[in-house]
Amino acid sequence: MQRRNAWRYYVRGVAFGDGCRPVGQSLKDAQEQAGLPPGRWLGRGLPALGLAAGQTVTERQMELLFGEVRHPDADRMERELLDDGADPEAARLATVLGQPIEEIEARKQTPLLALDFVFRPQASLVVLWALGDERTRRVIERAHERAVAATLEWLEDEVAEIRWASGRERAKAPALVVAAFRHFDNRNGFPLLHEHCLIANRAQRPDGSWYALDTVRLYQHVVAAGTLYTLQMTTEVCEELRLATVPREVTPGLRPVMEIAGVGQELIDWSATRRRRIEDVLEGITDDYIQKHGRLPSERARHGLAWWAAQETRPEKKTPRPLDQMLAWWRVSALLKFGQRMVDELLQRCQAAGAAIRARVGPRVDTALAAVDVAAVVYTVRNVFARRHVLAEARRHLLETLRGRALPPRIDSYIADRALERYGRQLTVPQKGRRAPAPDQLTYTADFAWPTRWWIAGNDGEPPRESSRYERARVASLTLQNAIRAALTAPPAVRDEAPTASAATASAVPPDHDHDQAAPHGVDHPGRDAALTPGPRAAAIHVHQQAAMPQEYLEGRTTDPATWMTSPQNLARIAALTHAAEARGRTVEEQADQTKQATQAKQAPAADAGGQQQRHPTAQPDQGRGAGPR
Repeated sequence: MQRRNAWRYYVRGVAFGDGCRPVGQSLKDAQEQAGLPPGRWLGRGLPALGLAAGQTVTERQMELLFGEVRHPDADRMERELLDDGADPEAARLATVLGQPIEEIEARKQTPLLALDFVFRPQASLVVLWALGDERTRRVIERAHERAVAATLEWLEDEVAEIRWASGRERAKAPALVVAAFRHFDNRNGFPLLHEHCLIANRAQRPDGSWYALDTVRLYQHVVAAGTLYTLQMTTEVCEELRLATVPREVTPGLRPVMEIAGVGQELIDWSATRRRRIEDVLEGITDDYIQKHGRLPSERARHGLAWWAAQETRPEKKTPRPLDQMLAWWRVSALLKFGQRMVDELLQRCQAAGAAIRARVGPRVDTALAAVDVAAVVYTVRNVFARRHVLAEARRHLLETLRGRALPPRIDSYIADRALERYGRQLTVPQKGRRAPAPDQLTYTADFAWPTRWWIAGNDGEPPRESSRYERARVASLTLQNAIRAALTAPPAVRDEAPTASAATASAVPPDHDHDQAAPHGVDHPGRDAALTPGPRAAAIHVHQQAAMPQEYLEGRTTDPATWMTSPQNLARIAALTHAAEARGRTVEEQADQTKQATQAKQAPAADAGGQQQRHPTAQPDQGRGAGPR
């Protein structure tokens, strides 16, 4: 939020259920008439402004804080100062939080007033919330609220900083001021539970003064904050309702999304109407890109084309409706499309699928294998990375491995620190006379072998594509994990003797001592008194990791080039694509030869006539200087 009147967009649209508030109607009356929940104040910085968490956000407070960067109760404070005989300008400046906007604009700079963080669960959780019973909705909404609160607390504790003196001075800002607005649907009217958290670009120092936040730092941690929200919410819902998660490949070659087991793809497609429109437009935009550039779009270009398609298909604002009406309409729509049995037994199917997964996946995490997986994936995807990238990948790893089971507190930070300590090589060099960079601002790389690229056959007639960075990262991670497993599961006698060929495969991997003693956050065999030896315990952990790993990783469908190449189906596709390419090549060559022969045939008579005309005037070497054409 940058312009002074940007707050009006949030008051007229975002605070009104992403609709269009009627002109001349107050925000409170419009929300009550439409049956929409009011905005709520969140954050630890509220007591300094005389507010409390959970209080309703008013339109005037939005104008003062997010439009003028003044105290939300500036009107009362200004009246009291004027009654005491203060100057009007001095009374107004006394209610300003930090540097006035006028001073920033006088330097021809655009003031940044707030940042909008949006939190939304996976599509399967949204479907379960929209079609489930009252208890299911309460569990999901409560988990959503707690996940948002936990993410904001993490931002306050670990990320948020205030800056002054043109950014040369910084300090922690453990108290944010947030206005939260909850929405229940998308612009097409289908279910989409999400929360807009408008973070004010001001925080208070211990001395009581207000300064601007380091917004660049907040933006850098957006992905890590999103993964924390997803991990916290998914874990609480799965534990409360006894559910589990399964991977769903949304885009071939990219990271799968962990959805609730038992929610079918047809239900997800029913709620994701916007995605289908985006995919239809994206196909045409991609064809135009190929015709213009003569090549397939790269991974970065695909992200840009997807953003373009999303903007092209963005519908107009709707008229908001109460949640009870939307729930009834969603249920009728699902009943007409899928039938009563499929809708009424949705939770039972999810619990049955979750019970099967939870029976073979225990609440155990191998922190050694998690560290190498996280380091290998981040290195292959980014090459140069910071702690925030490793932390986000650690949270994704926990979500994929635990499949919705409860996790020990701060295990994500432990895995991230372990990955950086054992496999990261610091690139940032502190300079004399300059402030030392913060630990989370350091950049790292790794010394893993860089995986080669390969091509993957397309499905349903699609052209082959190059392997993505994430697929190559999975190959690198699985290779390192297999090397560690081979070394850990070897007989104990081999360790004391000279290195053999079987142990040489893990020579490039640092030795792992977490298998010789229990990891601080790992629970390998709960309830067992006698500790296993390192070899059998590593084998047991290996079995657990294999059971918890998403199925497509184990089959090698998108991660192992050797398995992919030897698959009979893929070999048939390769043969068909090769024959088709060779046929097209022969056709092009024949057409080119025919065109060349026709052109030569037309040019031959003209060349003969020109040769006869030029035969006489051609000068010989022994002719005199005066010889020339007549």
